[in-house]
Amino acid sequence: MQARDRLHARLVVAVDVSQRDDILRLVDSLHGVAGVFKIGLQAFIANGPSIVRELVARGERVFLDLKIHDIPNTAQHAIAEAAELGAFIATVHTAGGSAMLRACAHGSLLVLGVTILTSLDDAALAEIGFAGNAVDNAVRLARLARASGLRGVVASPHEIAPIREACGDDFVILTPGIRPSGSDAGDQRRTMTPREAIAAGADYLVVGRPITGAADARSAALKILEEMDA
Repeated sequence: MQARDRLHARLVVAVDVSQRDDILRLVDSLHGVAGVFKIGLQAFIANGPSIVRELVARGERVFLDLKIHDIPNTAQHAIAEAAELGAFIATVHTAGGSAMLRACAHGSLLVLGVTILTSLDDAALAEIGFAGNAVDNAVRLARLARASGLRGVVASPHEIAPIREACGDDFVILTPGIRPSGSDAGDQRRTMTPREAIAAGADYLVVGRPITGAADARSAALKILEEMDA
């Protein structure tokens, strides 16, 4: 059994809502339960950088999930701005290539490379021109990220074990597509339960709708911590 505070630090809640008051209310309700709060495109576009500053000022760790994918100079400056905001984690697309990834390997910020989105399955990858399956592509992109100086990646729970084998124990793996036992997968295709993902070797678990859509978000998050510790 793992210490609860250690598990708490590994639980990332996806705050995928638009209204500032709703974001702050949710974060306040989860204070001390969730270790990191993910601000993605929806919340960031609706509120701008100020929402990150507000959460950081409240003492929360923020995962700024903008999945940056641009020319190296633009991507580098965007990551530098994320660091200035006080973000704890930020994301870039590994498909941006090694020059972009090297430009984004920011020392004070944990920059993670997005491998294959959890909404994509093998058929969807073939449709957009990727050869091979999701696992093979995720491992290939994780190797590229590590070789380019990034300290970790975002990958579905089904790719945790092969990425860990390919990239080592010190390589950070943040895992979306987490669904508690019995919950709806929604638009995610490659999912696992919290217990399965922890057992597979994930460093951070991202959970969104099973917590944010619950009648009592704090109770839902506590149940997920219990499942992580099972």
